[in-house]
Amino acid sequence: MKTLLKLTTALSAVVLSANLAFAGPKEVSGPGADPECFAPWSSEVKYFQWDEKPGPYRVAVVNGFVGNTWRIQMIKTAKAFAEDPTMKEKISEFKVVSTGTDAPAQLGAIEDFINQGYDAIVTIAVSPDGFDRVIRLADRNDVVLVPFDNVLDTDKVMQVNEDQLKMGRMWAQFAVNELKKKGVTSGKILEVRGLPGNSVDRDRSIGINEVLKASDGDWDVVQVVGNWDDGTTQKVVADAIAVHGEFVAVVGQGGSNGVIQALKDADHPWVPVAGESENGFRKAIAEYSDDGLKGISIGQSPGLVAIAMKAAVSALEGKPMPQLISVPLPVATYDELEDGKNYWSDLPDNFFTVNEFPPCGVNISGPAIMSQTEEDVK
Repeated sequence: MKTLLKLTTALSAVVLSANLAFAGPKEVSGPGADPECFAPWSSEVKYFQWDEKPGPYRVAVVNGFVGNTWRIQMIKTAKAFAEDPTMKEKISEFKVVSTGTDAPAQLGAIEDFINQGYDAIVTIAVSPDGFDRVIRLADRNDVVLVPFDNVLDTDKVMQVNEDQLKMGRMWAQFAVNELKKKGVTSGKILEVRGLPGNSVDRDRSIGINEVLKASDGDWDVVQVVGNWDDGTTQKVVADAIAVHGEFVAVVGQGGSNGVIQALKDADHPWVPVAGESENGFRKAIAEYSDDGLKGISIGQSPGLVAIAMKAAVSALEGKPMPQLISVPLPVATYDELEDGKNYWSDLPDNFFTVNEFPPCGVNISGPAIMSQTEEDVK
């Protein structure tokens, strides 16, 4: 009898282990749900499908760093979207936490939400790796985990992002093209990096430098770290000008208002500047383009959080989803800017201008976003 009991117990353990091993989403054939909104990154992307869960759902946003205007607007956007009529009835409980730049703290927060029984967690990863344990934990508990913006170096989890490598290439190519128009084929180019350790910063910089190296120009690239923050960027750009003198172009990942202010303060000649989608940056391009500020603004929208939340809910509803969802790059150059359309003279300079995603039915107004706070929702 004891032998039979041991065998039964062992068999039960094997069955349980097998069930745990196969928990989480199934890999299925495409196409996925709403392909105009949830577009696969490429034809090679696989598709996931979770078992359908009855709603409404418990959803959490686990942010990392919160020390710049983009992250603050992202949190405000998440709160505004959770209250949007298209989403409100599908969410029974909504939480937001920011854990700082410490990866173990972020992993601990994600694990805590999983253990509390939350249905979905969207997150901006502090690091592109080190998440294997929480991914397995999420799968075992049928929790939909969706990294966005700073994504992970894995295909084991559904993710939402814009093509950061392409963005970097477009920024650099714009600068090279504008310099060629001026007959400039050599000189110092200032590259303003983002927050160290993030996949977004890494991939954008790779794209920037690929294009600069492949061009026929003789470029001396000077790198500074601006943390995607206006104040930090203004200081490091000012320091770079003081040390290196004039630059022929600036390619900045973010903190673009700081780039403009540093150039102004130093009486630096206007040069081609590539940057993000801050409202103030676009205002400056519109105002000074005839004086030489030839700019391109490509937006990594804080509204990505809304697409990640929408994707998480769609997955919970049992719909097949691409493992890697591509959000189109919203681009505006100096000859395309129009007040009231792709920038707003009556909104703050640090407002990020791209928060509409028509294919997804997501259109979060500036007032709805600005009425929120960046505080945690506990």
